[in-house]
Amino acid sequence: MASKEEIITFLKNDFPQNKCIVESVGERFSRIKWPVSYEDLRPGGTVSGPSLMTVADVALYVAILGEIGIVPLAVTTNLNMSFLRKPAPDKDLIAECRLIKLGRTLAMGDVFIYSEGGEQAVAHAVGTYAIPAQE
Repeated sequence: MASKEEIITFLKNDFPQNKCIVESVGERFSRIKWPVSYEDLRPGGTVSGPSLMTVADVALYVAILGEIGIVPLAVTTNLNMSFLRKPAPDKDLIAECRLIKLGRTLAMGDVFIYSEGGEQAVAHAVGTYAIPAQE
């Protein structure tokens, strides 16, 4: 297992372009905040799909690392995204991930994304990660 602090340090060092804020990690769960900026917006006054997919992927990765430890080569193998409603362009995104399955070689999680302060999800994702074999 990796602690919240270990995950934050790992992400900062190995993914310096990542702007997520890890709020909590524990028991097959993660919660992250994604500060929405101008670069995340698309025409129509909303957050872009690629930004939402990044948020879902990071939340899933963080939840997995919280369970298996820092395994840099765990990689996304599938990410299915449903865009439910228009995210607020002036609110940060909050993603909550719960792992559905955690095996030796695959992990699967469910991610709900909200505009901060909102009660209804703006997007939902289900993703799968491949976990490299331990030598």
